[in-house]
Amino acid sequence: MGDDYRFIGKATQRRDAVEIVTGTALYLDDLRFQNLLHGKVLRSPHAHALIKKIDKSKAEALPGVKAVLTWQDIPDWKGGTPRKLRVLDKKVRYVGDAVALVAASTEEIAREALDLIEVEYQVLPAVLDMDSALKHGAPLIYDEFPGNIIPGGTIAFGPNCLKGVVMGDVEKGFAEADVIAEGTFGYENIPNALPPEPVGAVAMWEEPNKVTLWSTSQAPYMDKGTLFHVFNRQVEIRCIGNHVGGSFGTKIMCWQVQAYAVLLSRATGKPVKVMFTKEEHMAAFTLRIGSRIHARVGMKKDGTLTAIHGTWYVDSGYYSFTTQAQVAVGSGELMIMAQCPNWDLKNIIVATNRNASGSTRGFGGQELKCSFIPILSLAMEKAALDPFEVLKKNYVKPGGGYFWRDGNWYQYRGIDYSAAMDKGAEQFGWKEKWKGWLTPTAVNGTKRLGIGVGVHGNADVGEDSAEAYVQLDCNGTATIFLCAAEHGTGQKSNYAKLVAEVLQIPLDRISMTPADSLITPFEFGPVGSRGTYAIGSAVINAAEDVKRRLFEFVAPKLGAEPQDLETVDGVVFVKGYPEKSLKWRALGYDRTLLGHGRFEPDFTVCNCMMSFVEVEVDTETGKVTLLRVVLATDVGQIIDPQGLEGQLNGALGSAGIDSAIFEETILNHSTGHILNANLMDYKWRTFTELPAMEHVVLETPMPTHRFHAVGVGEVATSPGPSAVLMAVSNAVGSWLHEYPVTPDRVLRAIGKVGYSARGGKK
Repeated sequence: MGDDYRFIGKATQRRDAVEIVTGTALYLDDLRFQNLLHGKVLRSPHAHALIKKIDKSKAEALPGVKAVLTWQDIPDWKGGTPRKLRVLDKKVRYVGDAVALVAASTEEIAREALDLIEVEYQVLPAVLDMDSALKHGAPLIYDEFPGNIIPGGTIAFGPNCLKGVVMGDVEKGFAEADVIAEGTFGYENIPNALPPEPVGAVAMWEEPNKVTLWSTSQAPYMDKGTLFHVFNRQVEIRCIGNHVGGSFGTKIMCWQVQAYAVLLSRATGKPVKVMFTKEEHMAAFTLRIGSRIHARVGMKKDGTLTAIHGTWYVDSGYYSFTTQAQVAVGSGELMIMAQCPNWDLKNIIVATNRNASGSTRGFGGQELKCSFIPILSLAMEKAALDPFEVLKKNYVKPGGGYFWRDGNWYQYRGIDYSAAMDKGAEQFGWKEKWKGWLTPTAVNGTKRLGIGVGVHGNADVGEDSAEAYVQLDCNGTATIFLCAAEHGTGQKSNYAKLVAEVLQIPLDRISMTPADSLITPFEFGPVGSRGTYAIGSAVINAAEDVKRRLFEFVAPKLGAEPQDLETVDGVVFVKGYPEKSLKWRALGYDRTLLGHGRFEPDFTVCNCMMSFVEVEVDTETGKVTLLRVVLATDVGQIIDPQGLEGQLNGALGSAGIDSAIFEETILNHSTGHILNANLMDYKWRTFTELPAMEHVVLETPMPTHRFHAVGVGEVATSPGPSAVLMAVSNAVGSWLHEYPVTPDRVLRAIGKVGYSARGGKK
């Protein structure tokens, strides 16, 4: 379809490519400030304790130390959902929790000062997993949350925020079923998406209550709104975006490190930089939510779902900020994948003494589906059904519907993704390879091959409002005003393409302002694959608005009506009469035109990704090797082919497919310490171990914006883990119930070693 356009669908150089490869792109660590101080955080060695006494006198006396702050020295600033967690508190709730903040003239002095702070703790019993947290009489992490159960719902999604799915009559549905399957599966390995750049912030406080903030966040305007409430609505906040060294969804919520920098700048009157080390990034920043579901599924012999009943247990860690939102979105995403008339799906959000959970791409749906699809597979096994056909059959079709995060019902008006699924299955060779449940595709000595399939979709492609301005100058150039930080995906280059296509001017005539909440209009942030539809719509609308204003200004000069005009390469002309034209400089050097674009939320369209995987399992060693991945999707219209390929190739790591094989945060369940918070012990795939990656991408026009596209970047990862679990189970002939499928778990599943596990067991 790209042949119909001048820029869209064409391979073009990213606008920041030269800066990145030459090292001139400015990330947070590259910014320079006069009189900059360095902030460090003293962290708790205990998973749960009260701070009885802090002596900071020695640290304050160290030359070069400018401030030492404890919970007693700061305002009553709180975050979380509900807003109960103090930025610094007299109670610590996980190993790594903040105890004190130090600002000094150098990082070395700040680190030395941390060692001089003397803390007396009263160690409390800790609950380090959901089972112990939910036991009767378990130690409470918060007095406000009896039973360590965190309330559901978030006001950000409205008063009817989706807290589960209840509809129809599940008993009637089970009575109509030909097969019923029941089980418990978990996706509890809390992988770390771990973008290359750690989280950090620089704050500059100005009296009386103003602060300017630079940070590693992908969503500067969202930071402004979040911190406004954390700071009790008493601080005027300006957030400036810069290059972000990767996010994978994790850097939309960096409020704590930002608050540390703000508090230290407020105390010293100087700009203060707080940058996590890589160890802190792994051991003290947010992780993926832990997920476990016990459910029953009713199904007819033809694969039609008749009833879903279950409880989804969600480990939020020591506090919640986005967990309720993830539960709401995840519940809706399950409905997109599993169209069923009868539901009773409830959830329990549990607080535990480990790192907090936060936003990670997949945002609830990946965690829920990775737990649910294996239970659905038990039903498909009972009915002897092909999983590809069942997943295709039950994915939402035009006219179907779902509850979404705000609790409202939406009728789906998008396309039927069956064609993309069929094409993916054909390229993978699914029909030829599929031999039946718990049956390997091939056996060669101790090595067995298995295949699996998963599917995922998200209606948050149209989430939240977006605004943009486009300004025209008489020299034939355009400027985009948009509060979106470049976080590695190249989306900002795509917005330039959209504007270039509307205005028909070369890409090198389009510039973009830095993300700055003082200058650029509201923008929620590039998350949830919303960049293409939601943000893209705002940019397109702004370009069309300024184009209309241009034609209204020029029309009288050409003796024509605005609707009779067109523009190409900075020249406006009358359609059919190209000789009747004026260059944009007819605006005059003393005039600019500004167009405004806005997008309102739309949850009636979703994207889709289906993953086909083939694995090899060595039954002697338990090693799982991912041999091949085929991703199938339909994007409506490819905006940037190279960027799309990069997003799809990114399905492997960073809490994606490989969270089913080896990406795992290992928590010591005796002490609460993370045992592999380093880049040696946290297992990653190397470039020499990459599997064959193939992509099937169809372009069926979507009912979205002018260019009929929809984003798929976030969902590339999400179907993969459940597909791998299915493939490994098929290869070894026995169900595995938890992630990742490490050698010890494989050997336990086939009876070569004894089996014991924490959660996620059948």
